[in-house]
Amino acid sequence: MDLQLLLALVVGIATIVVLVLRTRLDAFAALLVAALVTGSIAGSAPSDTIASITAGFGTTLGNIGIVIGLGVAVGKILEVSGAADTLARAFLRAFGKGREPWAMGSTGALVSIPVFCDSGYVIMNPLARSIARVKQGGYVTLALALGCGMTLTHHLVPPTPGPLGVAGILGANLGGLILVGLLFSVLLLPVVVAYARWMGPQLESEVNEEVRQAVYADAAVAAGPGPSGGSAVADGGSAAPDDQDDARPDRKPLGALVASLPLLAPLLLIVLNTGATALDRSNQGVLGPEDDYTPAAWASALAFIGHPVVALLIGLVLAVYVLLPRWTTREKVSGWLAEAAASAGLILLITGAGGALGQVLRDSGVGDALADAIAGTGLPGVLVPFLVASLVRVAQGSGTVAMITAASVSAPLVVGLGLSPLAAALACCAGSMVFSYFNDSYFWVVTRFAGLDGIAAIKGWSGITTAAWLGSIPLVLVAGWVL
Repeated sequence: MDLQLLLALVVGIATIVVLVLRTRLDAFAALLVAALVTGSIAGSAPSDTIASITAGFGTTLGNIGIVIGLGVAVGKILEVSGAADTLARAFLRAFGKGREPWAMGSTGALVSIPVFCDSGYVIMNPLARSIARVKQGGYVTLALALGCGMTLTHHLVPPTPGPLGVAGILGANLGGLILVGLLFSVLLLPVVVAYARWMGPQLESEVNEEVRQAVYADAAVAAGPGPSGGSAVADGGSAAPDDQDDARPDRKPLGALVASLPLLAPLLLIVLNTGATALDRSNQGVLGPEDDYTPAAWASALAFIGHPVVALLIGLVLAVYVLLPRWTTREKVSGWLAEAAASAGLILLITGAGGALGQVLRDSGVGDALADAIAGTGLPGVLVPFLVASLVRVAQGSGTVAMITAASVSAPLVVGLGLSPLAAALACCAGSMVFSYFNDSYFWVVTRFAGLDGIAAIKGWSGITTAAWLGSIPLVLVAGWVL
């Protein structure tokens, strides 16, 4: 590989890590600076580098920006309506007594598809405390299973913003990523539960006294400042949209099926679109992506309602008009959606900046040169995005930034490495799960609520995320071979 192009790539990635860790700049600015640095070292003209940045940014957000915004909005309504808590309790009933770690891990995985890990964990943690209080033990096991169950789908299954951004940058089929991401999550859940059951009892004595009193006290814990500095919800349950609303006599509790509609409807529509398109192409004998393809009328209709924008818009309408009480005011709903838009803003900018970096790598020739170099090493091509995501995650902490950076670096390599965009996307997402520790905000959410400090926190949370990462390696290798 040309040393100048190799230097451009190495310095570009190092720029992201150093700026995020050592300066006041965030990942959005760091990715843009890295794109400028990479293009300059690679020898591109300044005007060409700027053109690549703007083109990559616009193309990426054009493909995925609306979907991220809608997905975050659906998650916010699930959170404030209590639907997430309803789904958690349904899972507990379904798994039965003695299988609480499975129930908590599965609940976390489901809730984290539309809801950010941090807020989802805050919502669901009181339920884990309630179960532990009744059993008078096992809280760390439940807390770890819940937290890492959320990690699985947060990293692997759209419409979580990270995987959505990766799909947009790599051009991966969104329905396929949902299906295979769900399959990966199901296969990795036993790893998560097994680790939680093994390590949890060893760490139970390490829980700090404040959390121990909050969990195992005989009386219900009143709502107040929780261990992370936020509000704790007593005895398992997310806050209702409004305390006065919840007390109204005609307020009916949500059923599990109703609570799941805004989540399941868009996922099923997107998957249906993918399956219908594949079936129609097969019936017409049009199998290659480069072939001319005119969809049949039925496939065209399903492609419309199953397009991610339309499907998630349907999910948002269902969330607002099915989950929320009919007396919920327009102003209140608008406020919640505004909060969701604010939380999505940085993700959108980071995703767009990742697309900009990928375009610079592609246009400057760095991507092609790296692909040629890797092809000569004998390393399975699918491990390249996986390892890039892993290294960036350890260096700077954010799983979303890690997977988007890996996708940006890998986008120019996909064809040269003989990878499908879907396999590359899965590798980016899985690689970003490794060793969550001090530079990851979610590390502090889980460990503060679990009452774990120091080495105990690393054994518990860093260990379980690394176990999930290790378990994903054979799955990624199979995906690179099959997909």
